[in-house]
Amino acid sequence: MRIATWNVNSVRARLPRVIEWLERTRPDVVCLQEIKCLDDQFPWEPLQDAGYNCVVHGQKTYNGVAILARRRIEDVVRGMDGDEAEVDDGTATEARVISATIEDVCVVNAYVINGMEVGHPRYHDKLDFLAKLKAFVSSRFDMGEKVLVLGDFNVTFDDLDVHDPELWREKILCSTPERAALRDLCAAGLVDSFRKFHKDGGHYTWWDFRTRGFQRKAGLRIDHILMSPAALDACTAVEIDLAARDGDKPSDHAPVIATLA
Repeated sequence: MRIATWNVNSVRARLPRVIEWLERTRPDVVCLQEIKCLDDQFPWEPLQDAGYNCVVHGQKTYNGVAILARRRIEDVVRGMDGDEAEVDDGTATEARVISATIEDVCVVNAYVINGMEVGHPRYHDKLDFLAKLKAFVSSRFDMGEKVLVLGDFNVTFDDLDVHDPELWREKILCSTPERAALRDLCAAGLVDSFRKFHKDGGHYTWWDFRTRGFQRKAGLRIDHILMSPAALDACTAVEIDLAARDGDKPSDHAPVIATLA
């Protein structure tokens, strides 16, 4: 089973790129983030015609997550525990998490809050979100099973994930509290699967449009596939698809693809 994560930065704007990529790579499961549309605006028909079942947790203009699969999708959960209480309290919950089971694999697709800048109110929301995600994963999923928590985490693990560590020192996406929160999430029983196969730095999944980061090879690795021990044992490869970031009207993120035996 080949499982991918990709922040598409608007699934409707990027639809031709998405369809071409699906046809080229043929992943079994795809977790999309930042789809930027409501459920009824999602391009159901083109993606179903491409051979995928779809489950969606959408939001107007911002955020939104979806899972595509060439196989049956079961046990779908939109959001995290406690989201309903926030809605009842009059606070709109952002559409940032959707989870499901495909065969014997549980996937949690997450789009973590960016945080704006260190110290901003959204920065503290981000740290709270990561703590809430850990609680959700810990309470809902058995780490003795194949569990993948994947998506755009908007956090680097360490300086290996950063093209210029000094430039980004204690900046958003690279600050010590953010990295600590990501490690704490992994303490639920998860491992950064990419590092099983790539021990060195220089591998990135996001490049800033404004500074032509992709052309300058100046990126960050902020899209991750975290795995339970059972999933990691079955994992034979994890790769970043740089070709999907190149060309006409790309997302600012590249897909990450894991292969499970």
